[in-house]
Amino acid sequence: MTLDLPDDSPMLDLPWIITFGPLGAEDEWEPVVCGPYERAHALAMAEAVVAEEQLMAVVEPLLPALTPEEIRGEIAAAQIAAADETDQADLYGDFEDVIDDELELAAERQPEPQPANPPDRDEIRAGFARIAALLTGRGAGT
Repeated sequence: MTLDLPDDSPMLDLPWIITFGPLGAEDEWEPVVCGPYERAHALAMAEAVVAEEQLMAVVEPLLPALTPEEIRGEIAAAQIAAADETDQADLYGDFEDVIDDELELAAERQPEPQPANPPDRDEIRAGFARIAALLTGRGAGT
């Protein structure tokens, strides 16, 4: 799962992280966060891991917060979203079982996708160097 961004989005150039977590409610373990990566590397890595495991992977940009107020704002937004989700579940019921059944049926109907080849260690390290240059202002053109 990731953001669908236009080709000219400035977010495409940000560092990206991958959060791997359990796909179903029966598995309970702490999510694993990996990165930062360049977006293409993050997508390929997530795809390669999820293709072999029954996991959820969220690929998202690493958005820097520059002040404690920005962080507090993100925390408040997450708390409001969680409260809204709880309110909706209380109002409409829990459809998690229905969603799981629908996902299983959809998976049975679709051919097994072949994952993209994940980047190798050298490609990842080169990506790290480009991210470091971006974050320190030492990239080409600065």
